[in-house]
Amino acid sequence: MISVATWNINSVRLRADQVERFLLQEAPDVLCLQEIKTPENLFPHEVFENLGYTHRAIHGQKGYHGVATVSRIPFRDFSKHDWQDNGEARHIGVELTGPGNGLIIENVYIPAGGDVADREVNPKFGQKLDFLERMTRWAEKIERPTLIVGDFNIAPLECDVYNHKALLKVVSHTPLEVETLQRFADAHGWVDLGRKHIPAPERNYSWWSYRSYWRAKDQGRRLDHMWASPEAAAQTRSHRFVEETRKWEQPSDHIPLITELDL
Repeated sequence: MISVATWNINSVRLRADQVERFLLQEAPDVLCLQEIKTPENLFPHEVFENLGYTHRAIHGQKGYHGVATVSRIPFRDFSKHDWQDNGEARHIGVELTGPGNGLIIENVYIPAGGDVADREVNPKFGQKLDFLERMTRWAEKIERPTLIVGDFNIAPLECDVYNHKALLKVVSHTPLEVETLQRFADAHGWVDLGRKHIPAPERNYSWWSYRSYWRAKDQGRRLDHMWASPEAAAQTRSHRFVEETRKWEQPSDHIPLITELDL
């Protein structure tokens, strides 16, 4: 059995102590981080090294974006895509070479898309859709058992947000984004592990805005995801979210997800 976690940490250097706390508490074999906001040379390597996460793949940049995969299981670097063709650090892929040998883990941070759901008015929204379309073309060619995890910045189901009707025109839950994400899902037959193991309409949020008192209003959205190739999905045994991290001091606005696979 191996466990894989994903977490948009919203600055790994600022929250290194929280990552350490999470790893000591939950001890996943692999942790995929998004929005690390640091280049590799400033990444807090010692935190992970001291905890036994001696294998690390980092695609970072100064101040923005960035992804990192850290592991107690040996892996080899497998892929690094720039689906916007603009140099932003939003993806890293690894292949496990120890337990779970051969499993590909793709770690992605899909653009948020700005505030207006119109590519003519808001170029960031168009970039998000184009990013997903390029991912879709890539997914059509996948031939290996794969997990793709990370901050997708889309809540696809009605029950993935606190108020479906109120958010239909809000970026992250618009019909156009949901349709675009579904094309990506269909391109490889991805299985949404969050809904395989926590069936709709059960509450399954992963993000709450800093702008609202989240515990009182519970205005959450399911923006973070773990999807698997059909053959890998058949080997998953559990999936859960660790909501308590959102209650820690100066937390990320996202919480971690953890999936266990019988490999």
